[in-house]
Amino acid sequence: MADGGWSYRDAGVDLDAAERAKDRLKALVAETRDANTLSGLGLFGGLYSVPDDVEGPVLVSSADGVGTKLKVAFMAGRHDTVGQCLVNHCVNDILVQGARPLFFLDYLATGAMDETVVTEVVTGVAQACKENACSLLGGETAQMPDFYADDEYDLAGFIVGLVERGRILDGSAIAEGDVLLGLASSGLHTNGYTLARKIVFDHMGLRVDDEFPELERTVGEVLLDVHRSYLPLLWPLLQRDRLHGLAHITGGGIPGNLPRVLPEGLGAAVDRGSWTPPPLFRVLQRAGGVERDEMYRVFNMGIGMIAVVPPGEVAAVTAELEAAGEAVTVLGAIERGSGVRWTD
Repeated sequence: MADGGWSYRDAGVDLDAAERAKDRLKALVAETRDANTLSGLGLFGGLYSVPDDVEGPVLVSSADGVGTKLKVAFMAGRHDTVGQCLVNHCVNDILVQGARPLFFLDYLATGAMDETVVTEVVTGVAQACKENACSLLGGETAQMPDFYADDEYDLAGFIVGLVERGRILDGSAIAEGDVLLGLASSGLHTNGYTLARKIVFDHMGLRVDDEFPELERTVGEVLLDVHRSYLPLLWPLLQRDRLHGLAHITGGGIPGNLPRVLPEGLGAAVDRGSWTPPPLFRVLQRAGGVERDEMYRVFNMGIGMIAVVPPGEVAAVTAELEAAGEAVTVLGAIERGSGVRWTD
C-alpha cells in the first residue's frame, strides 16, 4: 500500500504498464493505416472516411470472439495466432454478404497487465488486418483484476466492411439446382474448442507439447492453427458476380450455418461422403466416442466455407479456384425444402 492510502496499483490496476503497452501498440496500428484512415491510436474514437469509389455503398458490420481457443493459447504460452483468428473470423462473416473489410476494432480484457502478452495478441490482430487490407482503427485494453485470472484474458473484435448495394449477397439469387462447393478449413478454426479440449486434455490426457496423433505436430500447434480468411480467394469471384451465396461454417457446423443464407422454401442436400474429414476430426471423434451427427453439428469437419454456384458456372469457378491452389469439393445442391438433408 502506498503511504497515506491505497493507489490504483495497490488495487490491481497498473496504469503505467497500460501506458507502456499502448506505446508499443502505436507502431502496430500505424502499419495498418490506409488512405481512408483519418486518426491514430489514442483518440476517443477512430475516424475513417467511407470510400467514394463505390456505387450505392452499404456498410456491413459484425462482432465476434475467439471462444475457449484462448484456453489453449494460455496453456501453450503463444498469443499471436488468436489475434489473427479473431480478424479472419470477422472478415469471413462479412464476406458472405459480399463485403470487403474497411476497419477493425479489438477489445482485450485481462486480469493483470502483461505488456508482452498484450503486444503479442495485437501483433496477430495487426498482421491479419494487413493481410486482409483492413485498417486497425483502434481498440480497448482493460485491466479487470478479480474478474479474470492474472494469466488470462478475453478477446473480442468488431469489423466494418463495404459492399455495393447491387452486389449484396442476401440469398435472393439462390435457386433450386444451384451447386454447393466446399472450401477447406485450416483446422477447428474458432469453434468447438470446449468439446475438443475436453477430449484432448481430459480424456486423452495430452499436454500442449505432446505430439497430436496422426499429425506429427504438437497438440498446441494443431489446436492453435489460424482460422483461415477466404477473402483473397473469393474476392475476385465476387467482383465478377460469379457466386449466388456464401456460408461461413462456424459454430453449428454445416447444418447450423448453411440454412442461414438460403431463402425461404429452399434447403440443401449435402453428401457427407463427398469429402474425407482431416485426421484431426477423426481423432477427436474416435477418442471421444462422439456420435457422427454431433461431430457435424459442433465442428466444421474440414469445410470452412461453402459457395453456392449456379450450375452453368461450376466448371469455370472450380477451375479458377483450383488454379489458385484450392481443393474444391462438390458437396451437393440446393433443393426445395428447408434446412440441410444429409444424402449419405
